Amino acid sequence: MFVLGLSLLVAMTGAAGPATDKSCSDLRQFYTGKGFTLAGVPQTETSGEHLRTCPQGPTCCTDTMEENMEGLSGRETEALIREAGRSLQASFNTLYRSFDTYFTELHSRSERSLQEALSPLGPLYSQNTRLYGDLYSDLRQYYRGSALNLDETLTEFWSHLLERTFKSSTPRDVTLSEDYLECVAKQHETLRPFGDVPRDMKAKLTQAFVTARSFVQGLIISGEVVRKVSQVSLSPECVKALMKLVYCPHCRGLASVKPCANYCSNVMKGCLANQADLHPEWQNLIDTMIRVASSFSTEPSLDVVLSAVPAQIFEAVHTLQENFDTYTAKVYQTCGTPGEPGTGSPPLHQPKKKKSGSLTASEYKPSPTAGLRLEMQVSDLSSKLREMRQYWLQLPAALCSKLAAGGANQDKCWNGMTKARYLPEVMGDGLASQINNPEVELDITKPDMTIRQQIMQLKIMSNRLKNALEGNDVDFQDASDDISGSGSGMCLSGQCPRSRPGLYAYPPDNNQVIGAAGCQSLLCNRLPLLPLAVLLLCR
Repeated sequence: MFVLGLSLLVAMTGAAGPATDKSCSDLRQFYTGKGFTLAGVPQTETSGEHLRTCPQGPTCCTDTMEENMEGLSGRETEALIREAGRSLQASFNTLYRSFDTYFTELHSRSERSLQEALSPLGPLYSQNTRLYGDLYSDLRQYYRGSALNLDETLTEFWSHLLERTFKSSTPRDVTLSEDYLECVAKQHETLRPFGDVPRDMKAKLTQAFVTARSFVQGLIISGEVVRKVSQVSLSPECVKALMKLVYCPHCRGLASVKPCANYCSNVMKGCLANQADLHPEWQNLIDTMIRVASSFSTEPSLDVVLSAVPAQIFEAVHTLQENFDTYTAKVYQTCGTPGEPGTGSPPLHQPKKKKSGSLTASEYKPSPTAGLRLEMQVSDLSSKLREMRQYWLQLPAALCSKLAAGGANQDKCWNGMTKARYLPEVMGDGLASQINNPEVELDITKPDMTIRQQIMQLKIMSNRLKNALEGNDVDFQDASDDISGSGSGMCLSGQCPRSRPGLYAYPPDNNQVIGAAGCQSLLCNRLPLLPLAVLLLCR
């Protein structure tokens, strides 16, 4: 009888012991590993009636611990979002550097070929080297964002070249007044002394430079949007949901149980509802940039247009030489005879015509490998941009890829209350779709204004790129102050002669990410190794 009673007592104490004296050693170790102190952390489980976010029940968490881990869950998730954003910014910066290097090399190669192409012109080249150099300088500044009017710049170039050519052909003892030379220059458009070259070159250069500068501006704006949106703070309701998702299992003694995939999706879709609303305009901008990139290889291709500039100038001057007598006669009819009144028409020294065997326009074409390099450039730009199209919709799934349980464990995962299947349906994307989100409480009538502003910037940039595809010059002055740079990197040597100040800044030539301070090349190169970035950028 005594033995039976003793056995019953042992059985009773054995059954009751774990419910009241379960150790909190594992949670204490986990908690300190997150950087918190053990002050106030219980040694054994308590009833859990004090919990406000996690389900009430036996727990090792105090209300202070719950509050601390709630804040931690928000900070950790915001850090993941910013890290994914930096990785995407690094990709945009890589695309910018790649295209900028290619385009500036084309521009420089064309400028270097000037001397070879125009040296047969003799004094008409040597006496006008600054004029030719200024043309290339203006084109470079326009590409860099200077507020030059490209149409006016090209018109002035031909007018000044005509004026200088006429002046150099006039005898030295004849003085031409400024008014007379201005009249001569105005004949450029009416008499067309250079033939069809100015009109043809203007059309092709305008299309090439408008699309090129709009394209790099699109890359910059995209990176800036990512930077600003990635810095948007998570709402208190989202942070509370993240705590329940990530750390409540630890408070309930289920540290090894991962959240259910659909549960995690609903939490992240609720937390990133405003970000998902970027998708339509983001996708529109990316698709438009792909169209612009494809236009670079459309005939006449970008490399052909830039490499042909010296040859076109040569052909234009040669046309003037061939028809100089006819042209001067028409100038006399319009502007009068130069020289003193009553002295008659002084003989003009006609510019020497091109020598036999001089280089012609057909000899100034891109190198055999230039076309292949352009095709590779366009292909690389397009493929990289396509990878970015779904970024804002993929972000919730990317964040859950490391947190949630795999597909085979959907009956044994954390569903926000216990270890079991998650039953609610998965919400759609965007703020309006979260009206019935069971995990994150949202007011769908109050969108985040920072993100709404960025949606507008995407729309503005898309419209500019579409205008550029039509060859329409783009005035960046209506861009917001958020887009405009401080002035660094806009013009070579920090100066923009004969123009208004530059309107937007380009990324520095170092390894910093567009719009993100402190992301060095080594760090940015390692970002794709992170599971989150791999999912975002390699899908």
